[in-house]
Amino acid sequence: MLQRSETTAVFQLESRGMKDLIKRLQPDCFEDMIALVALFRPGPLQSGMVDNFIDRKHGREEISYPDVQWQHESLKPVLEPTYGIILYQEQVMQIAQVLSGYTLGGADMLRRAMGKKKPEEMAKQRSIFEDGAKKNGIDGELAMKIFDLVEKFAGYGFNKSHSAAYALVSYQTLWLKAHYPAEFMAAVMTADMDNTEKVVGLVDECWRMGLKILPPDINSGLYHFHVNDDGEIVYGIGAIKGVGEGPIEAIIEARNNGGYFRELFDLCARTRY
Repeated sequence: MLQRSETTAVFQLESRGMKDLIKRLQPDCFEDMIALVALFRPGPLQSGMVDNFIDRKHGREEISYPDVQWQHESLKPVLEPTYGIILYQEQVMQIAQVLSGYTLGGADMLRRAMGKKKPEEMAKQRSIFEDGAKKNGIDGELAMKIFDLVEKFAGYGFNKSHSAAYALVSYQTLWLKAHYPAEFMAAVMTADMDNTEKVVGLVDECWRMGLKILPPDINSGLYHFHVNDDGEIVYGIGAIKGVGEGPIEAIIEARNNGGYFRELFDLCARTRY
């Protein structure tokens, strides 16, 4: 379902641009979903990072850590989940720790400095990075080339913990849509009842999914959308423009007390809202 971009109503994954990205990326694991959320931002999209990520995933570009000419084997565990692309802020910090022996606090200061791009602070960090790399037996020129690459991508880096949290909710809503399609779509349409245009789009999605939607019915409908015993979605009366919650509750109360309405006159006689 995800690889087919059938993600309408799925958290974070329902926009047209995101659907196009999903089709290109073809995510096949949760780690890819985390990356998907981080990639769908102006910086990565405009910088070419997204194209590199997709090409590396599908074998059209050689995977390196992080660059074919300038890489170090110690960075493979850090960058392997993202096919050698420096995608997350946490990776910037991990690279500094692995290559140059930064403390966690020092690595966070480096991340902040790269984000602010202050020349004097960057010059200081370059020196610290190079000295630390040399102490670890890494060539100074290689260290500086990797530093330049890290600095380039640091401006586009996204917080992985945020991306993972979003991706988890995306996965959960996608799972609900796949395993409980009628209940999921009924809940989503109820949440968007005040937005007629959105409801129309969701109704179209229900038809595409092969779900049956029953029209508004005073004898079976509730204020919200719900699923009947036959697995059909019953249209929420509250989604009808101009019909408030109070009158709907009065109709439901009269129906519960006196049974189904036989005709319009019966409806009018038994409701006094």
